[in-house]
Amino acid sequence: MTEEVEDGNLISKTEAFLTFVVLSSWRDTIIVLKTCEALSPWAENIQMVRRCCDSIAWKAFKDCQSTGEAVNKEGPWFDEVATLRINHFVRIMTAIRAKGTKPETIGKFIVHYAERRVAGMDTESEGLRGYGYSKNELQFSVVSRKDRGVFGNSKEQRTIIESIISLIPPQQEAVSCKFLLKMLKMAILYSVTPALVSELEKRIGMMLQEATVQDLLIPNYKSADQSNSPECTMHDIDVVQRILEYFLMHEQQQQQPRKSGKFNVSKLLDNYLAEIARDPNLSVTEFQVLAESLPESARTCDDGLYRAIDIYLKSHPTLSEYDRRRLCKIMNCAKLSLDACNHAAQNERLPMRTVMQVLFSEQLKMREAVQGKEQEQSGNNSEQEENQPSTEIEIKILRAELENVKAKMAELQNDYNELQQEYDKLNNKQRNGYPWSSGWRKIKNSFHAKQEGDGIGDGENRPSPARRCRGSLRRSSMS
Repeated sequence: MTEEVEDGNLISKTEAFLTFVVLSSWRDTIIVLKTCEALSPWAENIQMVRRCCDSIAWKAFKDCQSTGEAVNKEGPWFDEVATLRINHFVRIMTAIRAKGTKPETIGKFIVHYAERRVAGMDTESEGLRGYGYSKNELQFSVVSRKDRGVFGNSKEQRTIIESIISLIPPQQEAVSCKFLLKMLKMAILYSVTPALVSELEKRIGMMLQEATVQDLLIPNYKSADQSNSPECTMHDIDVVQRILEYFLMHEQQQQQPRKSGKFNVSKLLDNYLAEIARDPNLSVTEFQVLAESLPESARTCDDGLYRAIDIYLKSHPTLSEYDRRRLCKIMNCAKLSLDACNHAAQNERLPMRTVMQVLFSEQLKMREAVQGKEQEQSGNNSEQEENQPSTEIEIKILRAELENVKAKMAELQNDYNELQQEYDKLNNKQRNGYPWSSGWRKIKNSFHAKQEGDGIGDGENRPSPARRCRGSLRRSSMS
């Protein structure tokens, strides 16, 4: 078959056919490479696999160069490459990267291959049997699709996932945070090497501000017998905890930390907490640790955190008084908006101490409002003297509004003082041996008795301090 026997023998003809016919065509090169899958290791020994991979890599590189580094998904080769075995795909991507292709271009190849070859990339949430609400309790069950054999060969899938993770370029612009989180879910499902899982978590932490709540809802993959365990939460919150830690580490390493990044992540975390708060197996400690993962300075407003806490309290009605107080300590009442304060002051699920803190915070805000009105009136008087005089009607309206705010503030101060006195009495009784729950019931009963018609002084009905404080808040927010 060599030229030593006769010119134009089989080897030279085969070489010419491969060079000028097969390797010059996208489709023919891929067909030969796929044929080599059944001929390994013989095809490797004669360098057929290497030549085909190099040819495909060169054509892909030239195609990207001619289209301005854009991946031509309309070409006949793009989908065909995604059908190759993972080891051949890895060799092609390695060759393309060696030619200096941009990271985002390589990332597009990888994303397309993963979407075609990793089963369940877009349907992993089907592993959840769904939400069912019954008497404010969320009933759920997480069943591992791996145990059901939905995706076929788990070992093959694990190999594909590990290879894809290793192929992803280190640059942040290579792939999206959403894609990384999808790969993380699949990596956890198929028990990928812990080192690769940790690498994914670090990369996601660097791009966490780009994630959405839905992206972070990583199912807690357990076997069917473990899914009903009281300790089994519906979502894997430990993974999110580690991602948050990597995010903070990355922010500290930056020479100029981005405040906007922390603010975006704080909103993301609060919305995530609101989503997982309905989980009946989520403990107060787990909720608290996750909520306190970010420093307090990362939140400019605690409305989102208050919403998550309220959902948790509503979904866990049997929570003890101690746990409710511990849970509410997470939020800063001074960072609540006016609407949130108004809602919290009337929220029966909150412990008494938290309601008092909300009222005190609202009192300070009203005091600042009074001072602002006084400064505004002073400014108007100065403007009246320097410029055109204001009408007497405008001045009277402004003074009346100021007096109204002062009266509301005085009423709120009286209500707060009475509430504080009753709270102090309760603490004294508790220290003298009275249980908290019975003392709290006595206060609630006294409040209800006053609301139902207990006369004081001239015989008029007088509402409880807590209810009058909440009423003051409602009137102040309406005015």
